[in-house]
Amino acid sequence: PAPPRGEAPCDDIEALKEKDRALDRDIAQLLSEGYSVEELEKHISLLQEYNEIKDAGQMLLGKLAVIRGVTTKQLYPEFDLELND
Repeated sequence: PAPPRGEAPCDDIEALKEKDRALDRDIAQLLSEGYSVEELEKHISLLQEYNEIKDAGQMLLGKLAVIRGVTTKQLYPEFDLELND
């Protein structure tokens, strides 16, 4: 499909280049604050693992809610969960 009007591929490239520069600035700032690349990679890995586990839990809550005929929101108190968890 054609890109939306006003958005040429070169616009996408420039946006990606700017995002790359912003990420480089963020990395430089974190390094200057004493973080190491290895530490950041470990942190990212742990966050990914956490998100996978959380997604599996949400899926199970959804299935349980269907079985019980309730919403997942109604199950949260039973499992001591906060809505923003």
